[in-house]
Order: sequence, then structure tokens, then C-alpha cells
Amino acid sequence: MDITASRAALDSRNAAVVSPGSFEPRNHFYSRVLNAQIHPLVSFFLRMSNRRIVNRYCHLNPRVDPDFLESVLSYTPKYFGWAGADLFCTTTAAGNRRLVVIETNSCPSGNKSMPLLSEDDEQAGYRKLIEAAFLPLIAKRKGASGDLAVLFDKNYMEASAYAAVIADLTGENVYLTPYPDGHEDPPARFADGLLEVRDPVGQWRPIRAAFRYVTQKPWNRIPIRTRTRVLNPIISCLSGGRNKLIAMKAYDIYNAELEASGLQIRTPETIGDVTKEEVPLWVQKFGGHAVVKVPYSNAGQGVFTIVSQAELDRFMEAEHAYDRYVVQSLIGNYVWSSVERTGRFYHVGTIPDRHGHIYVADLRVMVCGGAQGFRPLAVYARRSRKPLPTVLDEGESSWEVLGTNLSERQADGSWAASTDRLLLMDRRDFNTVGVGADDLIEAYIQTVLAAIAIDKMAVALITQKGSLRRGLFHSLDDDSVLLEEIKRGAQGGRRIAPDPQRR
Repeated sequence: MDITASRAALDSRNAAVVSPGSFEPRNHFYSRVLNAQIHPLVSFFLRMSNRRIVNRYCHLNPRVDPDFLESVLSYTPKYFGWAGADLFCTTTAAGNRRLVVIETNSCPSGNKSMPLLSEDDEQAGYRKLIEAAFLPLIAKRKGASGDLAVLFDKNYMEASAYAAVIADLTGENVYLTPYPDGHEDPPARFADGLLEVRDPVGQWRPIRAAFRYVTQKPWNRIPIRTRTRVLNPIISCLSGGRNKLIAMKAYDIYNAELEASGLQIRTPETIGDVTKEEVPLWVQKFGGHAVVKVPYSNAGQGVFTIVSQAELDRFMEAEHAYDRYVVQSLIGNYVWSSVERTGRFYHVGTIPDRHGHIYVADLRVMVCGGAQGFRPLAVYARRSRKPLPTVLDEGESSWEVLGTNLSERQADGSWAASTDRLLLMDRRDFNTVGVGADDLIEAYIQTVLAAIAIDKMAVALITQKGSLRRGLFHSLDDDSVLLEEIKRGAQGGRRIAPDPQRR
């Protein structure tokens, strides 16, 4: 699927109709993936039951009660049923390894990068997610009537796949609807909480349930409270799925609940509610090496790795849209990593290549949660552009060495992916990632813990009537720009005049 097709789909004034029987694997997986053979170890991990995972984890972590961990993996999320976490594999000078959660994403990519677990299951993780999290949503009797839709603002490859799978599983046409930020006349709108999409002939159609792949500031055009059922609802983004500031607080609160269990969400040391003027103080606290994040960005946007005064100066001189930031300890190589309260952690990195180069790599784990608890859906890795040096040269961009995101925003606003740095869980790439079965289990458990923390925060932030507890939210995040965007989203992104064609 080329960039031109994706751009045309995003620019469209109307939704496209996706009919049953339209799923074609070549349209929904990277070409490398279509010809890849999943690594036997990864296949084994994905087929493991949660009970076997619990037994193995508790054998290696005897302080953790198996029954408690099984109850964690059996948790049924109320709002955050589809999640992905990005993790770094780190170690200390003493060789103490740990996987740390860098961020958790609502609407995460993953299935297009996942070799098939079984060659006769062409829809793979796409189908598993829809069966586990979306079909139960539309099975509920109460709610609006109407059609089904997929909303998207990027990743046309995966968004269109979900539309095709929903069509196959329901036997209905599905409206694949672009809804990018800043669209002058989008083919989607909310009227009194009901989503309506403009079909190919220009008629507005009510939507009873929507699969949301809207990632860029979705709260500025999608209300928190909707009559249309939405997966994932916007509260999952605001509670940590797209809000790194509240994610930090959600992790802290859940970690306090987990304290006696032996479990913990592991993250870099994180400071929240930081104003721009305070950033240099916290960078100094971390020894001049730190990561500064705009809390509401994703796909690598708004992330600044700082290892020098020049990089700090560039951050301070730049214009930023929001009032609050998150500052984290930086994980680099041993001699230029931040010193945390618990010591200095640095990247394990990839297995050295034939030139002896080690690259920073992260691990993306995508999970879904439903009535039967959580299950892993997809795993892949991404490496940095440049190898990890022992000493970082003066003037060298630290992002080139540390940044692993594949998404690149183009001049016209579209997104492209640098797939040459994608590391598949296949027989070839997996061996270079440098992780084993126990690392995959640890990454899965960390992802589930992070997702539960965010779901619990979402539950706390929503009233019984489905409205935002504004006082509580403001106490957790009082960024004035964000609050104005949420207010706009409550109006469906714009005020909608009555339309005689509405039904």
C-alpha cells in the first residue's frame, strides 16, 4: 500500500465502503512480513496460556503470588481494551537486566509488522483484536442504532484491515472514514454524541459503533461522552494512552496498589507537571542527560533527547504548543546515561553486527483485553538510525542514536514509515534483537500492568453518567491548551448546524 493511496484516503471528503470478503493480505501487511516465517520461540510464546506464563514468571520471581498474577492477567478492562507498550531492555554495570515501559499507546500499530502465527490464518491479530474487544462492544443491546465505521487519521494499512475484518465478522458494510486533525470538511461529525459519517454519495449516516484509529489529538474532535460506542473511547487517551503526564500518575497509583504483590510497572525516573522554565533544572538534576516530552504527542513527535547544552538550548528556543512537560532520566550507554535513584541503567541493544555495531532497540508489545482477560497480539522491534557509541561525540545528534520511532511526518502532513529499521519477530531478525522467552514474558506482563493502570485511571475519571470528572482531571492535569482542546472535542470538533438529511 503506497503513500499516495494513503494520502488520497485521508484527503477524501467521503467515507469509503468496505464490504465483506474484501480482506487482501498484501494490502494489510508490510511486504517483508508476507514472506517472513515467524521465529519458533516467538510462536511458542504467543501460544502459551496465561497460566503457563504465570507459572514461569513466578518461578523466576518467587515473591509474586501466582493467583494474584493470574487475576491481573484476567482483568477485564472497561475502557482500554486495546493497548501497546514500547519497552527498552536495560541493564546495569552489575548485569541486572530489566525491561522498562517507555510509553503506552492507545490505537497502537503492530499487526502489519507481525509474521503469521499460522499460514491459514491470514487475518491474524487483526481478527483476534476485533473478536476480543470490538464484537462484545457491538453486542450490547443498549445504545444508538445505525451502521459500523472505522475512523482513522494515519496508518491506512491497518485501519483498512480492521474495517475489512469487521465487515467479514458482522456481514455488514463498514464505513472507512478519514478523520485527520485540521480537515476543513471531514466526512465525520458528532451531533449530540452520535457519530455520523458521510457516505460515498454524500449522505450522512448514523453510526452505532466505531473502531477508532485516530491518534493525533483525538480529544479535540471526538467527545468523551458519546452515544456511539467507540473502541478505544477518548477517555483511554486522556487517562494515559495519549497523555504521558497522567500515565505517569496512573502508574504511580497502581504501583502503590501492587506494592505488596512483588509486581511493579518499571519506568525511567519521571518528573511531571514541568513548566518550560523548569526544564533546565530537571535536566541538571539528571546529570545533564535527560529526555523531555510533550505529554500529548506520539509517533516520536515531541520527544527531545538531551545530552548537551546545545540540545537543551535548541529545546528552549523552540516554540511548543502546550504548557506542561514530562522529564525522564535518559537511558543511553553506560558512561552517558542518567543516574537514577536506583542507579544507572543503560541499553542492552542489539546483538553486534558484522561491523561490531550495537544499536538501540525497543520492543513493541500489543495486547487486547476482553471478558477472558488479556492476551498478546503482536510483537516487533525497532532500532535506531546510528549505532550506540561508548562515548557520544560532541555535536552529534543524540536522537539519531537513541530514537527508534519508524513514523516520519511528511511535508504534506502525511505519514511514512522507515521500515528499513523494523526488526521482525521472524527467523532472521529475531536473533539480532537479543531477547529471549523470559524477556517476552516480562514485556507482556509490563504491558498488561501499564494498560490496567490506565484503565483504572479512566474508571476514576468518568462519572456514572459517562461524563468527565473535570475537577479531578484538572487537579491531575491543568494544561490550559489541553483543556481548551477537550472543550472543543465536547462540541464534536465544531458546532454542527441542523441538517435536513440527517436520519
